[in-house]
Amino acid sequence: MSIIIAGERSGVGKTTVTLTLLASLCRRGAKVQSFKVGPDYIDPMFHQYVTGFPCRNLDAVLTSESYVKECFHRHSPRCEYALVEGVMGLFDGVKGTGEENQLPTDFASTAHVARLLDIPVILVIDCSRLSGSVAAIAHGYCALDSRIKIAGLVLNRVGSDRHLSLLKDSLKPLQLPILGVLRRQDNITIPDRHLGLVPTSELPELNDIVNRLADLGDTCFDWDQLLPLLKSPHLPISPSPHLPIFPSPLKIAVARDQAFNFYYQDNLDLLQQLGAELVFWSPLENTEFPKNIQGLYFGGGFPEVFAQQLAANTSVIKEVKKAILAGIPTIAECGGLMYLCENIIDFEDKSWSMVGILPTSAQMDKKLTLGYRHGIALQNSFLFDTGTDIYGHEFHRSHLITNPQQPLFDTYRYDCEENTGFEGWNLPNVHASYIHQHWGESVEIPHRFLQQALKFSTTKNK
Repeated sequence: MSIIIAGERSGVGKTTVTLTLLASLCRRGAKVQSFKVGPDYIDPMFHQYVTGFPCRNLDAVLTSESYVKECFHRHSPRCEYALVEGVMGLFDGVKGTGEENQLPTDFASTAHVARLLDIPVILVIDCSRLSGSVAAIAHGYCALDSRIKIAGLVLNRVGSDRHLSLLKDSLKPLQLPILGVLRRQDNITIPDRHLGLVPTSELPELNDIVNRLADLGDTCFDWDQLLPLLKSPHLPISPSPHLPIFPSPLKIAVARDQAFNFYYQDNLDLLQQLGAELVFWSPLENTEFPKNIQGLYFGGGFPEVFAQQLAANTSVIKEVKKAILAGIPTIAECGGLMYLCENIIDFEDKSWSMVGILPTSAQMDKKLTLGYRHGIALQNSFLFDTGTDIYGHEFHRSHLITNPQQPLFDTYRYDCEENTGFEGWNLPNVHASYIHQHWGESVEIPHRFLQQALKFSTTKNK
C-alpha cells in the first residue's frame, strides 16, 4: 500500500510528522524505505539518519513520470514499510504536460505523485489557529480531485483537550479517520537557517531529538489504522537498469562533508553501476588530496558557512587546483561552483580565498534564487552537446560577481519559459553550474563524465 504525507500548505509540519512516524517505526525494529517528493536535499538527510536507508527523491520535472514510478517500484519492496513525504501543499506544483485531466498547476506536486503511484494521502493540518473551520479545509482537499484518496488526517499543533474536542466535533460529519494528533511541542525543534533546516551532520543533539520524536510517535498515532497503510506494496522488485560498465575501475573523488553534502543518491548509484569507485573525502577535514583518482565531483551544500575553514586548508586547495589544471574531469554544482571560484564573500562581507579555477567570486546576499530551470546548452562540453535541453533546480543565496563570457546555458523558468539569463562555466574539463541535476533520466551525463575520466586516466598513464 504505502502512504504519502501531504500538507494543506507549506510549514504545517509535514517533516515533523514524517520523522515522527519513521522514528517510531524504526524503534519497533521495522525497516522503512522513505521517499521525498521534489528536489530537496536536506529532508532526505533526516530520513536517512533515522532509517539507515538512503531516501529517494521523486520529481517528475527533474526526471519523468515514468522514472518516478520506476524508482518507487524498485526501492519500496526492499523494506517492510514505505513512506513518501510530500512537498509544499498537496496540490502545489508547476505547469506541465503529463497525465490526462491534470489540474493546471499541479505537475510534480504531491497530488501528482500520489496519482502516479496510486497510493493514499494522509493530510497534515496545522490546527494552531483553527477550530470549526478545519472541516471546510479537509472537505475542500477531499473534493478537489476525486482521484486522490485521502485516507485520514493528522491534526498538528493542537493546543488543549478542549481544542481537540472542537476539532473532532467539526470533522465528525466528514467521516474522515483522524490518524494522529500532535500537540504543540516546545521541546522538539530542528534549527534552520538561510536554505532551510540545518543538515544532520551539524546537529550533535540529533539523537536526542530522534528519541523524543519516537516517544511522541508511540503515543500520538492510531497505529492500528496506520500500519496496514504503511505496508510496502506487494510488487516484484524492479531491477536496476542494465548499464554498460567501464572496463577498468575509475576512481571518482566525491567531496562529502558539512560543506558539500547535496547529492541525489540515484546519481551516486548510477556512477557505481557504470563501474566507478566512489572515494568520499572532505575538503574541510582532510589534509591530503585523494590519490590515484580520475574524476572530481563537488555537490552543493554550505561552503559559505565553512568558508574560513575551507580557506585555511591551503594544502588541499592547492592540490585541487593542480589536479584540475592537469585535466582531471570535474563536476561542480552550486556550492561546488562556489568552491572553485577565487573567493567566497560571506554574509558579513568577509572574503575567503578558494580554489581559483573560475575567474570570479561568489557573493552571499539576501536574495533567494529558487526554482526549476530549463537550460539549453550554448556550446559543446564534456557533458553536453550544443543545443541539448537540460532540466534542473536552483536553490542558493549567492551570485557571481563576474559572469562567464561564454556561458554554458541559456536558462528559463520551467513553468513559464521566462528567460532567467545565461549561466554555467565550461572549461575543457570542468562543468560548473548553479543548476542541480538529477541523472535518473539522463544516464548519458554520468556516462560522459566517466568517458572523460577514462580518457584522462589513459592520457595520464602514457
